[in-house]
Amino acid sequence: MIGFTGGTLDRADRERDDPEALAAALADPAARLLRLRALEPEVDAAGLMVWDLLETLPTDATPLFLGYDAGVPRFVVALDGEGSPTSRSPNLMTVLAAMPAGDAATYAAARSLIDWHRRHGFCANCGTATAPFRAGWARRCPACAAQHFPRTDPVVIMLAEHDGRVLLGRQASWAPGRYSALAGFVEVGESLEEAVRREVLEEAGVPVGAVRYVASQPWPFPSQLMLACVAEATDDRISLDTLELEDAFWATRDEVAGALTRVEGARFDAPPDYAIAYSLLAHWLDAQG
Repeated sequence: MIGFTGGTLDRADRERDDPEALAAALADPAARLLRLRALEPEVDAAGLMVWDLLETLPTDATPLFLGYDAGVPRFVVALDGEGSPTSRSPNLMTVLAAMPAGDAATYAAARSLIDWHRRHGFCANCGTATAPFRAGWARRCPACAAQHFPRTDPVVIMLAEHDGRVLLGRQASWAPGRYSALAGFVEVGESLEEAVRREVLEEAGVPVGAVRYVASQPWPFPSQLMLACVAEATDDRISLDTLELEDAFWATRDEVAGALTRVEGARFDAPPDYAIAYSLLAHWLDAQG
């Protein structure tokens, strides 16, 4: 299963505009508040996320309604200044690697929602401070009445293939030995296929033709929708944009298999299991037979 998918939440959109239903959820003694520290979840000995009673809710905080899980109302609080929306500490990476799919999906939704509130405190239309409504799933401007809703940024992540190999790259900021699929934001007025072709050409100088979609993944660092694709390269000559990539190379089937199984001496270090880049490499490998 692709990381951050397989969620078990009933997001209960029907209750977001129902003050009585929301009040009942907040008053439910079974209701729980996700425990976060600097945007990272605390987990118990079994690797499950820890949920507190709502009585721990800070008096000046606005609870954001995530929905119901097994009939239990779930909330999270957006606390200003705690943690960076784009950061992933070594501890968080370890926690995510062991976290059950349902918990990881709930965490992704909670973190992305918090990040959106932090970044959208003012109206994009007139600049006035906005306030949450719809149980935390929207913000409203008191001056011009504009309504703002959570957004996610589409990102293409792709493997260009040529003669039984795939193109992998790395950024200078990554851990030594880490290589992954190329990726980039979809620009306005651009299809996914066009974004794939543009990004591969811009970053590695490799032209590609046919593009096929594989799968998607919510990525909460901070709030993106990863759209995984495989593209057919028409040439294998690499010309790096060194502002984007430190290095790139064509990996063989055996090299990909060794990296995914974490064998000692593998040519490269694969992305973490919860990243869609790992799933995309596994998909490509399976397709090779």
